[in-house]
Amino acid sequence: MKRKLFCEYGPICYKISLYKEYLRRNLRQLFSKNRYASHFQADDPLPTIIKGHISPMMRQLHGVDMQLQQNKVQNLRLAAAKINGIVVEPGETFSFWKLIGPTGKKQGYLKALTISGDELGADYGGGLCQLANMIHWLVLNSPLTVTELHHHSDSLFPDERRRVPFGTGTSVFYKNVDYQFKNTTTQPVQLLLSLTQTDLCGELRSTEPFPLKYRIVEENHHFRKEADGKYYRISQIYRLSIRPNTLEVVEKELILDNHSCVMYDPSLIPQDQIREGEPSCS
Repeated sequence: MKRKLFCEYGPICYKISLYKEYLRRNLRQLFSKNRYASHFQADDPLPTIIKGHISPMMRQLHGVDMQLQQNKVQNLRLAAAKINGIVVEPGETFSFWKLIGPTGKKQGYLKALTISGDELGADYGGGLCQLANMIHWLVLNSPLTVTELHHHSDSLFPDERRRVPFGTGTSVFYKNVDYQFKNTTTQPVQLLLSLTQTDLCGELRSTEPFPLKYRIVEENHHFRKEADGKYYRISQIYRLSIRPNTLEVVEKELILDNHSCVMYDPSLIPQDQIREGEPSCS
């Protein structure tokens, strides 16, 4: 019989474990050599757009109450305002939670969709993975260096208005599951975030263009039923580094090798995307 963890003995034990992890992270940050970005200039955008992106906030997710989606919009509005305009100078580190802080009821956040492992739930401040996903997508299209990233391991929903390759998102959970990147370039970068009625909008800006352009591509995407009887979503995600003048690809970097268990009804998988009898790519 598997031994229970201390955090599994009830709500009080869970909270004690959570605060212990908060303390450990605080100490790591205190004694680290990282300089965390804290300067804002939302009213003074840097002149060059490195990458822009728009992400729909309301998606019809299979089996999820739409009220949770509506609540997510309020949470995104509050959290985006805490990051909008942040300037990350050369050598500085961006921390998602260091800027946003707590996301409880007291701070005005609503209950929205949360994902823990392969379990769906609802809690105050839910839905902020979409904001972290937006920032990560902008960073992937730049020479910045991701220093903390936590992937969702499973495929929880069918595609619905997906605009980026599956698997290029990140999981966040206050404050132990963070998203961080470091500005390892020689020029400052700035994040601008805003909401329209329907979309979350983001821009990564700098003082001038970087020497290379970047493009994220997905290859070998398919679904496969494996020996355990489950379906898996399989693909490889690459980042191409491109010379702007000649369009020459100078580097093709594998950034993710997807092998994600499908957690929704397999009948919703498009039949033309299922391959049988092929070895897994994991």
